Amino acid sequence: MFAVTDDHRAVREAVREIAVKAIEPHAADCDENERYPTEAQQALTESGFNAVHIPEEYGGAGADAVATVIVIEEVARVCASSSLIPAVNKLGSMPIILSGSEELKKQVLPQIADGTAMISYALSEREAGSDAVAMRTRATRDGDDWVLNGTKCWISNAGVSQWYTVMAVTDPDATRKADGISAFVVHANDEGFVVGSKERKLGIKGSPTREIHFEQCRIPGDRIIGEPGTGFKTALATLDHTRPTIGAQAVGIAQGALDVAIGYVKERKQFGKKLAEFQALQFMIADMAMEIEAARTLVYQAAAASERGDANKGFLASAAKCLASDVAMKVTVDAVQLLGGAGYTRDFPVERMMRDAKITQIYEGTNQIQRLVMARSLLR
Repeated sequence: MFAVTDDHRAVREAVREIAVKAIEPHAADCDENERYPTEAQQALTESGFNAVHIPEEYGGAGADAVATVIVIEEVARVCASSSLIPAVNKLGSMPIILSGSEELKKQVLPQIADGTAMISYALSEREAGSDAVAMRTRATRDGDDWVLNGTKCWISNAGVSQWYTVMAVTDPDATRKADGISAFVVHANDEGFVVGSKERKLGIKGSPTREIHFEQCRIPGDRIIGEPGTGFKTALATLDHTRPTIGAQAVGIAQGALDVAIGYVKERKQFGKKLAEFQALQFMIADMAMEIEAARTLVYQAAAASERGDANKGFLASAAKCLASDVAMKVTVDAVQLLGGAGYTRDFPVERMMRDAKITQIYEGTNQIQRLVMARSLLR
């Protein structure tokens, strides 16, 4: 279980104020022009909300997992693209926090904490998405160094981040493919690191998604995360901590859409009455709010379970991500419906929210994969 404390409420209030004043005014422009939300990055960094999960010993706020999902939720309420700044920072840095050496933590984490750098996560490949162990990117020893070759795809905030957590095959002959995968940290300035062109996407257009290429990319030997062959275990452990953050993003998107819809039906009149007076629409609003509250509760519960290391944290992480993203898709579609023709235009943010919501059902494991994870947890 979890408890929302006074500190959590204070975090929500502070982030909401920043989001409304500094992030929301630029959200439509970032979407329309597919540009990175520099205003959001500056506002979040100046206020210390860019990576609140980083432990205090590495210069971070040391916020717990519930506070972290609250930050992401509140930013996503006004701009899903901007919410990927704290979300991707957590995704990219969790492998280091969970399995990295003390030296590697001291090298990377303070830069993420103070905002001088951001970090992305590179697991997927074109032919290794849901089947991640089928990856082809290789890392081989060369003296004291590692040399990486291959391509990763769907990398959120690629080209903006300076650091990248990368999974690569170090033992192609391993009996179990997963045991032949290791995790590394690559810097944008490393020789042989190349950023590809930007994807043309349905939503979250303010967050660049690109391929990254390793062409005889040489990194120091101490940039391996944990022992060789433990990378895939670290990747799976990371997702137990970060899937709730995608659930939080989904809850935020859904809440933002509901807020707009409520404001609209209270003002718009048809047949001589405000839309809010029609029972059919009241029922839609009630269902939307009910589903959001259920998703929010599960997201917070999953976040708290990841913090404690509960035995069922993996199940809860998948359940939270899956439920919240399905709710976000349904709620945003209903919000567009409630606004009618106006909802279908870019004059209102709900069409953007509907487009943004879709990716939450796909990344960090499709919802079909989440159901597999949950079923295996229940049936093993």
